[in-house]
Amino acid sequence: MNIHEYQAKTLFAKYGVSVPPGAAAKSAEEFDTALAELPEGPTMVKSQIHAGGRGKGTFTDGYQGGVKFCPTKAEAKEIAGKMLNNTLVTVQTGPAGRKVQTIYFTAASDIKKEYYLAVLLDRATSWPVIVASTEGGVEIEKVAEETPEKITKVFIDPAYGLADYQVREIIFGLGFEKAEAKNAAKLIRQLYNCFWDTDASMIEVNPLITTPDNEVLALDAKVSFDSNALFRHPDIVALRDLNEEDPKEIEASKFDLAYIALDGNIACLVNGAGLAMSTMDIIKHYGGNPANFLDVGGGASKEKVVAAFKIILGDAHVKGIFVNIFGGIMDCNVIAEGIVEAVKEVGHELPLVVRLEGNNVEAGKKTLADSGLPLVSGDSMADAAQRIVNLVA
Repeated sequence: MNIHEYQAKTLFAKYGVSVPPGAAAKSAEEFDTALAELPEGPTMVKSQIHAGGRGKGTFTDGYQGGVKFCPTKAEAKEIAGKMLNNTLVTVQTGPAGRKVQTIYFTAASDIKKEYYLAVLLDRATSWPVIVASTEGGVEIEKVAEETPEKITKVFIDPAYGLADYQVREIIFGLGFEKAEAKNAAKLIRQLYNCFWDTDASMIEVNPLITTPDNEVLALDAKVSFDSNALFRHPDIVALRDLNEEDPKEIEASKFDLAYIALDGNIACLVNGAGLAMSTMDIIKHYGGNPANFLDVGGGASKEKVVAAFKIILGDAHVKGIFVNIFGGIMDCNVIAEGIVEAVKEVGHELPLVVRLEGNNVEAGKKTLADSGLPLVSGDSMADAAQRIVNLVA
C-alpha cells in the first residue's frame, strides 16, 4: 500500500524526522487555510499522486510540471488552482495519467546539497538495507547504471538493528561535513525506526538535503507498506487513498484476491503466485499480452472464483480469458463450479480456455463439460496458452 507525500511527512514527523513545514488542501476553498500554516515567502506547490516524475510531468491541458516553486504564497495559490482536479501524466502514470485531487504546499528550503536515501527490504538477504547516494534528485536507477560507485549500501541484521558503525559508514559515504553529521545520524536512525515499526516495504527520500544552517531535511517522501502486515496498523490503513487505485484492484482486495491490472488483453485466473507469473510469461512467449495478474490463492472458495471472474469481465480491454489451475490444496471442481456460476450470472461472449490439472481434476472437467459453456480445454499449459493467444489474435 502506498501513501501520499504529505501523509508520509506527517508520519516522519511522528518519528522526529525533520521536514519542511507543509499543509495539504483537497479543494480550492482550503488553499487559504493551508497556506496560512506556512511562513511568508517562497513556497513549493506539489501535486499529490501515487507516481514519480511529478516535477517533469505534463497535465493533459498542456500545463507543465506537477511540482512548482513560487516566490510568494499568492502565486502558490494561483498555481495550485491550475493543478487541482487536472490530470497529470508522468513517466510512471502511463498515458492515462492521474487526476490530482490533493495539493501539498510546503515552505521552500535553501538547498546546500542534495542526497538520496532509502530504507527497503533486500530480497536476496531478507534483511533491511539502507541505500544512500550523493546524487540526490536523480533517479537512483540511473545512478546505479552510470555511476554505481556513488551508491552506499548498508545491510542491517534485523536481530541486532541499525548499529552505530553502520550509521557512520553512511555518513562517511555521503561525505557530510562535521557540522551536519550529528543531524544526519539522527535522521538516519529515525527513518530506520519508522521503517521497522510500521512494517514498511520502502521509505525513499529523494532528495534528502542539507541547508546553509547545517540542517538535514527530508525534502520529499515516498513510502509503501507491506500489505500483509496492515492488519497490525489500522492507523496506516486509514491513510489509503482509493482514488489512486484501480477500481478492479479495490474490488479484488475485498475478496482477498491478489490482482494487478496490466495493459494486455488476455485475462488470467490462476491459483498460486508462481504459476500466475509463469502463466503471464507463457502468454508473452506465444505472442499474447496478459491483461492482469490474478491469484485466487491455494484454497479459494467458489465465491472467490465468481468474484474473480466478475472482476476480469469488468475490464473492457479483455478479449479472452485463460484459466490455469494446478490443484494441490485447491480442488479443481471448486474452480469449475465457480466458472460455471460466474458465466451464468454475468454472461460473456469472450474466448475462454481452461486448463485444469491436479486435485479432483476429473470432476472439474466433467462439471465444465456438463455445463454447456462455450469453452476450450487445454491439454497442457503450453497448449492452453497457444489456444487463447490464437483465439484472441
